[in-house]
Amino acid sequence: MNVTAFKRRKEFGKTLASDIAHRMRSEIVSCGLKPGEVLKFDALRLSYGASFTTLREALTNLVAEGLVVAEEQRGFKVAPVSIADLIDLTRARILIDVDLIRRSIENGGDDWEIAVISSIHRLGIIEGRAVEDYADNPEWKVAHREFHESLVGACGSPTLLGIRQSLFERAERYRNISARLRPRPRDKVGEHRALMKAAIGRDADRACELIARHIQTTTDNVVKYASELFSDS
Repeated sequence: MNVTAFKRRKEFGKTLASDIAHRMRSEIVSCGLKPGEVLKFDALRLSYGASFTTLREALTNLVAEGLVVAEEQRGFKVAPVSIADLIDLTRARILIDVDLIRRSIENGGDDWEIAVISSIHRLGIIEGRAVEDYADNPEWKVAHREFHESLVGACGSPTLLGIRQSLFERAERYRNISARLRPRPRDKVGEHRALMKAAIGRDADRACELIARHIQTTTDNVVKYASELFSDS
């Protein structure tokens, strides 16, 4: 095999592993793959049509993100959910989001403001035409992610943005649980618009207060309505 062919094969394998990791990540955060579920290679090969090596690479990537657990001599399983993990995750997310929003308000220019306004406009369009609970709408989830990313987009720290993205992915499972089990709809529309107004109004203290409350509310809902589902409850 020549060098060029080898490089192409290596790049393809890496891309395939990344694609499988993306698909598995989606199934984990949507709870299609349930917390604590054992990930058997034979079943995974049938589901994803990939080799043992590619699957192991994908799973290793998800271990690094905290969505999969590697057990010595026992393989892999979906990371369990727990109140302790949720509280720890919430504290980390608040710490980072508060810092990054404050930095973005200080550093952001016209392009940043336009991105924030554009992202919440798109979110509002999706919410306006949704006939079902928009929290279960994949299009809404993408727009929701993009809105929150726009708020921190001018922070100037790729490293912290990477950490924030990983924490956001882990929190997605808990958001899905919260949305399914809370007895009353949450006014996320109002929460998001208040965040947008504080951000583009350059009111950093208000924006930081709102993002902390926004993240904490999900945790409070899960603890209140779904604590019996967790491994350490």
